Amino acid sequence: MSIDLPALIVSAVLLAGLYATMSYGLALIYGVMKIVNLAHAGVMMWGAYAAFLLVARLGVNPFLAPLLIVPLFFGLGILLQRFVVRHVMSAPPISSLLLLFGTWLIMQNIAYLLFSGDTRTITTPYTLLTLKVAGFAISVNRLLVFVVGVVALVSLQRFLGHTYLGKAIRATAQDSAASQLVGINTDRIMEIAFGIGTALAALAGTLMALIFAFDPDFGRSHLLKSFCIVVLGGLESFVGVALGALVLALAEALSILAVMPALQDFISFAILVIVLIVMPGGLMGLIGKLKPKGVLR
Repeated sequence: MSIDLPALIVSAVLLAGLYATMSYGLALIYGVMKIVNLAHAGVMMWGAYAAFLLVARLGVNPFLAPLLIVPLFFGLGILLQRFVVRHVMSAPPISSLLLLFGTWLIMQNIAYLLFSGDTRTITTPYTLLTLKVAGFAISVNRLLVFVVGVVALVSLQRFLGHTYLGKAIRATAQDSAASQLVGINTDRIMEIAFGIGTALAALAGTLMALIFAFDPDFGRSHLLKSFCIVVLGGLESFVGVALGALVLALAEALSILAVMPALQDFISFAILVIVLIVMPGGLMGLIGKLKPKGVLR
């Protein structure tokens, strides 16, 4: 069987936009609060079902649905941080891990009660629509998902670098105690950061629902890939997350040439293990080491 390598690479680049979008929220929450949000998978799953209700049941345009879903889940994230996560912030890390793991299981079981375990899909007029770009047939769904990923990256970078709230989030991430000394309400900042991270996870779930089938267990493998991407990118860098998503998507795509497609998840986790051993600082840490030597400018 012959494989069109250029088309495979284009598909991987488009997939990287989705991978980056589903990882931004995880990176933001870890960067500010230093907790690993295992409920990220449940939020992505709920985002997918929210899209299903709006698009398949109510007839909302699939690419307008995020305008309703993102604010809703931003509020949900703030409430979750204020009434649940906040109480374990000063506890050992295992406490937040277990709490958020339990939250994920609760979200999953609520979905089973409401929607059963049936696999759902969202079919729209865009599902099979393709565009010819530079000789490649590109799915409109995947192209728009990629554009959303790029817009999310640019928006996050500008928000964190050019707004007072964004700078307050960065300051809290760097040193919470010093931020309090200069008058920043770090509790409020953490609520907002958790809300933004939750909204980004729901956005990713909404976009994934337009491409993949989903059920209440949806999000498990994507959560593990998000971990891989965040570690590969350097834990606290959105640019690093985008680069990590691109590397992972390309590695998965090119692995088809050497191994069975069913082993793509194996490639993801092999990369995770290698990165943790060889360059625990991720790609951005490696770039930082190269800069002083004049390798990169």
